[in-house]
Amino acid sequence: MAMDKPPKSAQEGRAEPVSAKIRARVEQANRRYFANDNISAFIEPGELEALLDEVAGKMKGVLESLVIDVDHDHNTQDTARRVAKMYLNEVFRGRYVAQPPVTEFPNAEYLNELMIVGPITVRSACSHHLCPIMGRLWIGLLPNEHSNLIGLSKYSRLAEWIMSRPQIQEEAIAQVADLLMSKVAPDGLAVVMEADHFCMHWRGVKDNATKMINSVMRGAFLKNASLRREFLALVNLKD
Repeated sequence: MAMDKPPKSAQEGRAEPVSAKIRARVEQANRRYFANDNISAFIEPGELEALLDEVAGKMKGVLESLVIDVDHDHNTQDTARRVAKMYLNEVFRGRYVAQPPVTEFPNAEYLNELMIVGPITVRSACSHHLCPIMGRLWIGLLPNEHSNLIGLSKYSRLAEWIMSRPQIQEEAIAQVADLLMSKVAPDGLAVVMEADHFCMHWRGVKDNATKMINSVMRGAFLKNASLRREFLALVNLKD
């Protein structure tokens, strides 16, 4: 026997979750919304605050399912909202806000020598366990006369925007490389990252001595072994 549908007034009283509205816009645009994607273009004014409320409510349910008395435990009464704020406004902020503004300057002096920026401190989270990834990033650039130059602090801001998402290190620095190639348009670009992964430190093998180091080379750095060696020699990971 088919179950009766709820009265129309009850159906109308159920507000659609803001996450569903955002997701529908992303899917309507046939866009991806993986953990390391930016979806800020699909979030309307005021919705980020509503999303925070929604996440806080669901996080409270997670704590309750872990059999934690969030109603009487003074240490966890506000934990759900604190965690929601942390995810949306801090550690996963790069998913929900637009790219920081970057002023670009013409290469008026036709600079064409190797430039290195770093180490830039980066903080991210493993998309497998949502454990912290803490590390350092170095960027090497070989500009040409048509390249755009950006301020030193902007490298840090752009890296932070990319890194403030759940992801894996290999994909993260590839995203940093893609972004800088589009902004600066150099002859060559190199990115090296060294990081501690707390999914290894805190759980699993519990090995707190292992680090991961990986690199992405584009353009001249990929083709010119001497340039690549010069960059890697100048980037001293022991500092």
